[in-house]
Amino acid sequence: MDLEFYKKQGLLKNKEHQKFLESLKKKPPRNLDYLVQETHEEVFEKIDCLQCANCCKTTGPLFTEKDIERIAKHLKMKLSDFEAKFLQTDEDQDKVLQNLPCWFLNQDNTCSIYDVRPKACREFPHTDRKKIYQINHLTIKNTLICPAAFEFVERMQDKINKSK
Repeated sequence: MDLEFYKKQGLLKNKEHQKFLESLKKKPPRNLDYLVQETHEEVFEKIDCLQCANCCKTTGPLFTEKDIERIAKHLKMKLSDFEAKFLQTDEDQDKVLQNLPCWFLNQDNTCSIYDVRPKACREFPHTDRKKIYQINHLTIKNTLICPAAFEFVERMQDKINKSK
């Protein structure tokens, strides 16, 4: 997986992608949610996250209180000990990882807490959301981090432009 290629492409196409996603917000096609789901599935048939794990290496998820409780219980830790060891509060008062890459990322790009991972990790890169235009800012940001998010936007653009 050539992450540098995807990052360069994401930067080169950033304005084009923003314009496209804004057009979805202004005038969403009637079958948008269906197209999003179909495109998400196509992309993940081709892209294997275990070949990349760039999200785990470069971006920390937000940890909800439920995430913290679930993971601490799984690790048999007190909530306060879990938070002290792994988390910090950012400028938005969100709980995030103290360090990157993610502490729970294994050498083979698997996750040591996969079954109890944070909601943000389970949903990343958020390319199967209904009303995808509500998270345009996040989608654009993710195209620079995640090859699947980049491919998703490219394919969505092709599909919607072909249907016009």
